Amino acid sequence: MASITDPLVIPSGNFRAYLFDLDGTVADTMPLHLVSWQKAVAEQGGQFPEDLFYALGGLPLPRTVEILNEKFGYSMDPHRVAEEKENHYLQELTELQPVASVVEHVHAQHGKIPLAIVSGSPHATILKTLTLLGLLDKFDLLVGAEDYTQGKPNPEPFLTAAKRLGVPPAECLVFEDAELGIEAAIAAGMQWVRVPSRA
Repeated sequence: MASITDPLVIPSGNFRAYLFDLDGTVADTMPLHLVSWQKAVAEQGGQFPEDLFYALGGLPLPRTVEILNEKFGYSMDPHRVAEEKENHYLQELTELQPVASVVEHVHAQHGKIPLAIVSGSPHATILKTLTLLGLLDKFDLLVGAEDYTQGKPNPEPFLTAAKRLGVPPAECLVFEDAELGIEAAIAAGMQWVRVPSRA
């Protein structure tokens, strides 16, 4: 099974833009997000099992809370819990590491074709993460939770990025670690690279 440190397999094609998911793809943040989610949910008297967390990777934050409510019978406020989760996450961002196999492609293509981040996180979190990694100046476009109405697996986030870059979807290559993100890329008519997770 491929690991997070293995070289990525890039499909053949004449790609005019690379679209990168952020968490678990460019930044090795998923363990930090897990801890942050578990803290926020525990403060409401609930729990967020690790396997469910990884299964829901890529969903908008309020939708994640809604699914927890549906699954466990909680009555948590989706937006308030999502905000608390982000607060915890920003406090955890001290030991952040990049995903080296992905960042290698960021550096290789920077200045040659447009690069975009397409994330389910809000802009403030994206900016903080990329700044800590020293990568903020490598991306021409940041698409965050504020920029679309339907999150992954809906194709809207990736289609939004393609439209803003002025590149046809078929000429965009997506880098993703989450199954929902890959489903979104396929629905957008884009080729994709699966970034191995820690698991």
